[in-house]
Order: sequence, then structure tokens, then C-alpha cells
Amino acid sequence: MARFVARRLFSLIFVLFSITFLTFLVGYLAPGDPIQAMMGSRRDPKIYARLQHEYGLDRPFTEQYAAYISGVLQGDLGKSYRFAGRPVWDLIKTGAPVSAELGLTALGISLLVGVPVGMLAAIRADGLFDRLSTVGMLLIYSVPGFVIAGVLQIMQVIAYQNKLPSLPTSGWGRPEHWVLPVLVLAAATTGYLATLTRSSMLEVLGQDYVRTARAKGASQARVMFHHALRNALIPIVTVLGPSVAFVVVGSFAVENVFRVPGIGFVAVQAIGTRDYPVIQSVTLILAAAVVVMNLITDMAYTVLDPRIRTR
Repeated sequence: MARFVARRLFSLIFVLFSITFLTFLVGYLAPGDPIQAMMGSRRDPKIYARLQHEYGLDRPFTEQYAAYISGVLQGDLGKSYRFAGRPVWDLIKTGAPVSAELGLTALGISLLVGVPVGMLAAIRADGLFDRLSTVGMLLIYSVPGFVIAGVLQIMQVIAYQNKLPSLPTSGWGRPEHWVLPVLVLAAATTGYLATLTRSSMLEVLGQDYVRTARAKGASQARVMFHHALRNALIPIVTVLGPSVAFVVVGSFAVENVFRVPGIGFVAVQAIGTRDYPVIQSVTLILAAAVVVMNLITDMAYTVLDPRIRTR
């Protein structure tokens, strides 16, 4: 196990180094002038030269990249172009907790709903519940999140205009602001987890060891939870690893639609204003989160199924 973890940590370093290089290169080659975007309509050559020097944009690519890597290793993610030199880390640490709270809440709801629905559908395969739940879960999984968000917003506006109970369609800070973003974030994941759980459970329930357990007189509950569910969870754990990573970084579309001040919202604003240090930092954090969660997922396999060994 120690050798496996060490190998994966080494690959983490390689992946993150590659991500930093690619994102920095894209930002360097991208069209547009971030300094001029900061200055707006002003055309003062002295201010322009001073800002270029302050942000290190007057140096060659190799020097800029070396300075960026040196800063990252020291915990300095650079300064934002859009927010007039504000450290990127300040923006990240402000938005990340919001995205994490919102995303983990949605993921928890998805697990509490999707996994039981998938299990019941597998137990009652080809029955009415199975057919209705399969169609419903596939529907909410296939519809893009921003479409669901738009429909919910329109419904709330109509309810408000007709003096019916409604929820706020944007903003943050009150408990009611959580409802719509959480519903949208949870919808697709719930549909996918339910569909995946159903197919995984059906496959496991057809295995010889499950039939043997039933032949020995094991109760339905013991067969489902002790024998079947543990093995059926392996594909679900595979999906949960990257899912946790993405919800921590935030949902770009949902946070932007509902104006949630999370890291995803900050990233969308940065893309629109060519704020490359913010874009690079969000990409780096997302890559690190995905690799770390994949490592945790691989280690979880050995707990769920001792036959799986890490090498």
C-alpha cells in the first residue's frame, strides 16, 4: 500500500506540473491584452508599462513561467488582473467554502435518493416502479443543469407574479437561497447514481454467491446489504471520487445562473475578463482535487473488496 501511495503521489506531482505548464501556455498565447483590459478606455503608456512590469508580463515566457512555479510552490497563486492586484488566493479561499458546502449538500442528497431508488428498481426489476424510476432518472440525468435552472427560475417568477409562495432566483446568504442551486446540482447526479446502482445491483444479484446465500436461507435484507450492495458499491465509489472533486471546485453553470459567490462563479467571471491567474489557479485546484480523490477511491476499493489489491 505504501509503495502504491508513493507512486500515485509522484504521478500527482507530474500531472499538476503538466497542468500548470499547459494552462500557463494557453494564457500566454491567448489573444487579447489583460493589462489593457484592466485599464479600460485609458491609454497612458507610462501606466501601461508600469502594470506590465508589476505583473511580470514584460519578461520572456520562460522567466514568467519560472516565477509562476516558484510562487505556487510558496503558496502564492499570483495576483488577479480583474480585481486590481488582489491576491488570487484571497478569491479562492472566499469562494471555495461556498462551493464546497453547496456541492457536498447536493451530493449527499443525491446519495440518499439515488442509491435507494436504484436498489429498489433492481429488486423490482421489470416492475412498475422499475420502469417509472428508470424513465424519471434518465430524464433528469439527460437534461442539462442550466436548462433545469432556467425552468425553475421561470416557475419562481411566475409564482411571485401571481402572489404564490416562491424562492429567490439569485443571491446568497439566506437559507432559502440554497434550495434551487442544490436541487439543480443534485438532479443530474441523482439520476446517474440511480441508473448506475440499478445496473450494478442487477449484475451482482445474478452472481453465483448471491444465489448460494439465498439457497442457504439468508434473509432478503442480509442478501441485499451484506452480499450484494458491498460489491455493487464499487462502480458507485468510482464515480463519487471525481464527483466530490468537482463539487468542491464548484459548478460553473449553476453558480453563474444563480449568482452564487463560489469558486465556479469566480472562474466564469475570470474567463470573461481574461483574468488568467485566476483561471490557472482554479484549473490547478481542480486537477489536484481529481487526482487526490482518485487516489482515495483506489484505496477504498480494497476496503469494499479485499480481493482487489493495490500494487
